[in-house]
Amino acid sequence: MVGALARTPPLFSLFIKIPLPLISRNSRCIFGTIIHFPKPKLTPTSMDNFSMDKRLHLCTLALSNDSPSRSASAPLVSNKSKKKARRESPEGVLKHKLDMCSRHGHLVEALRLYDEARSRGLPLSLHHYNVLLYLCSSNGGADDDGVGLKRGFEIFRQMVDDKVVPNEATFTSAARLAAAAEDPEMAFHLVKQMKGLGIPPKLRSYGPALFGFCKKGEADRAYEVDAHMVESKVIAEEPEISALLKVSSDSSKGDKVYEMLHRLRISVRQVSESTSGVVEEWFMSEKAANVGMESWDVEKVREGVVRGGGGWHGQGWLGSGNWRVVRTQMDETGTCSCCGQKLVSIDIDPKETENFATSLSKLASQREVKADFFRFKEWLQEHGPFDAIIDGANVGLINLHNFSFSQLNTLVNRLRQMSPSKRFPLVILHKNRVTGGPAQNPNNKKLLESWQKAGALYATPAGSNDDWYWLYAAVNSKCLLVTNDEMRDHLFQLLGTNFFPRWKEKHQVRMSVSREGLALHMPPPYSIVIQESEDGRWHVPTTTGDDIETPRQWLCATRATTNTK
Repeated sequence: MVGALARTPPLFSLFIKIPLPLISRNSRCIFGTIIHFPKPKLTPTSMDNFSMDKRLHLCTLALSNDSPSRSASAPLVSNKSKKKARRESPEGVLKHKLDMCSRHGHLVEALRLYDEARSRGLPLSLHHYNVLLYLCSSNGGADDDGVGLKRGFEIFRQMVDDKVVPNEATFTSAARLAAAAEDPEMAFHLVKQMKGLGIPPKLRSYGPALFGFCKKGEADRAYEVDAHMVESKVIAEEPEISALLKVSSDSSKGDKVYEMLHRLRISVRQVSESTSGVVEEWFMSEKAANVGMESWDVEKVREGVVRGGGGWHGQGWLGSGNWRVVRTQMDETGTCSCCGQKLVSIDIDPKETENFATSLSKLASQREVKADFFRFKEWLQEHGPFDAIIDGANVGLINLHNFSFSQLNTLVNRLRQMSPSKRFPLVILHKNRVTGGPAQNPNNKKLLESWQKAGALYATPAGSNDDWYWLYAAVNSKCLLVTNDEMRDHLFQLLGTNFFPRWKEKHQVRMSVSREGLALHMPPPYSIVIQESEDGRWHVPTTTGDDIETPRQWLCATRATTNTK
């Protein structure tokens, strides 16, 4: 018991006034493990002897039986009146004021409101507590006297005393407080507690523990957090993988660096400037020079490339000695201007495309008027497939303030000439674009009529999001999509980070307009993804220079190699 308290940081001891259970070194925390405690009887005297974990568990049980039934004789009140009454109640006024503090980051004022509410005996809800904990955890130890940290755990304890059942946001804020106190062990234990309470952790729940261990250089503990994420089906993103890559590099764990680079290849593809710095630092280190095979089985490496679909082999570091790391560019054919290696185009499995089209249709049907989208699918089946789909609204406004049918028509004619069958591309426009504004111009009317007659125009109905329509049409027709839309907003995030970026890379045609006229930028003949060649070279694309006019920056890492069959 004494040892457990001795390991607890001084700041946490400020609010530990209850006996704690003996806990293992690997789960060192001020809270024990909730799911292993028996259900003791609630008595006034026994409450003082409960650990924080027990009390969290008991408040969950208590609240599940505390829902009062409405009296049958109570008068009916309209929903509008109920909302107004809640808004104007002391609790509602406090909620509004705390929300404003959260919006503007005013911790001191939020704490003043909290103290005032406690002194008045005002009951606080889960939302009140979560806003307060969020503000405390956001400030953490950033202020000079650590007010946010001290008060944060004090508020958390009061929340448990009040039998307010925590949720994911509560635990995440508590984990951030632990991270601010430089105790990733505590942050990790809190995530484990969430699972014990049946609360699914999110990616943000793991951040305090993972980044905390990485910052301290505790690589093995960071890998444990990573494994727990995998077990919970939480997918790490670039910041998490980058942190794991750095701690692996700093710990001279070459195999783990290799693993993290491939995870970046699969889930991120093109890395940010900060991650590219971590990658560059690894390749330039003495540790990187000391890993790798001086000779290897060429056939086994080739088999790995074929099995993986191209662009990587997964057989480990090849070659020996110092790496030469250069920032470079690829020419139009995908040849590195530094080492002369030609990058490959990684094929997409047709079955993946079919599955993606199905899931895309399902998502669109859920977010659009189902009958409208079903009608479009029927129309597409009758008139398709097409060689190209045009995001009409995007193309008609490139470099312009007002919509231009002339610019759109120039593109339609260009794509028709490029088509092997000289077929019209499909133009997708919102109904308002087809019936109002410039569409009323006689020449534009004739143009629209000619497209409609050719089955090359579809007007999406009022209230719809035409993005769903042109994207589904392109995926369904397995054809090119002309749009400068980067497809990064919430709608496209729903499509995930696995298949969609690969599909987009191979099908999106971008367009630029200058004095010389209209220029089309076709999909590259190579895959813009981290590539590992058969002789051990690495090429890492960055997000720097992603514009049409500016070439993308790549990292090229090579070294002298020897091999044997």
